[in-house]
Amino acid sequence: MSPVRYGGGILDRAAKLREDDDWLSAALVSEAAMAVLIHNDLNLVTRADRREDVRAAILPLSTVGERVVTNGGSWVFLGLDGEVPMFGVDVSPELMAAVPEIGDAGEFADLRRIGPLVPLADAAMLAYARAMIAWHKRHRFCTVCGSPMESQRAGHLRRCTNPDCRAESFPRTDPVVIMLVTRKLSGAEPERCLLGRHTRLPRGAYSLLAGFVEPGESLEDAVAREVWEETGVRVRDVRYQASQPWPFPYSMMMGFRAVAETEEVVLDTDELEDARWFTVAEVSRFGEWEDDSASLRRPRKDSIARYLLDQWVAEQGCDR
Repeated sequence: MSPVRYGGGILDRAAKLREDDDWLSAALVSEAAMAVLIHNDLNLVTRADRREDVRAAILPLSTVGERVVTNGGSWVFLGLDGEVPMFGVDVSPELMAAVPEIGDAGEFADLRRIGPLVPLADAAMLAYARAMIAWHKRHRFCTVCGSPMESQRAGHLRRCTNPDCRAESFPRTDPVVIMLVTRKLSGAEPERCLLGRHTRLPRGAYSLLAGFVEPGESLEDAVAREVWEETGVRVRDVRYQASQPWPFPYSMMMGFRAVAETEEVVLDTDELEDARWFTVAEVSRFGEWEDDSASLRRPRKDSIARYLLDQWVAEQGCDR
């Protein structure tokens, strides 16, 4: 079973260095420091039209760092790759026009499109940088008093500039539960899983049910509530399986399995366009997410939904 994408990676996040101003000042002007670049939530990668060889495009920080830092652009210290300081940097159109090395290095691509193509370590670093820069862009002003906020701790803290406020904001991760719900009828009937589709998904694409965790509820409570609200199905035996950082823009997907106590689907049409029970044989005949000709499609390959679904298919003794 392939590992869940966007987690793991090779970087030592070196959290203590975020507060070492002397080390950070030296790293920002070091010839050894490297950067992954983001523009409009897109990551710079090697040419994405060469699908067999898409990687993170990594440039020396010196190529862009001085212009970004002096002009107040968003940047974040990601960690150490061995001894090499790695930074995530948000680049403006003006900077792209002024620095031809950026265009020479590759192209800016949506991680949603190329995420399954890049190596696992590259995918984790690109997702990390994307999520951090997205957080900076969406938290420019204080939620307490409305004053501008400034980046501190190497990009891992934003503090209100109002001296009478000084509220702090830390990088945000929204908790989301995603669940594979199964039901085994008595007798020789095969086990089935419950999949749903939103109108925003590609035609024929089905995925696992999912939803945000609300204040005051446990993860298990959130699983049961979301399944009930969206499909009218009651579940039990909620069991944690795996998690995935999902950088669109910055969620933490927490995967569960659950057993259905009821079968009838009562659809919440405000949430879902459709929800159905599928056997493993039916799921195995689904096309891929990218296959426009398929009448039914699996979840995308880089998602924890696909990981959990493939795991279930394998347990049932069928190939994907």
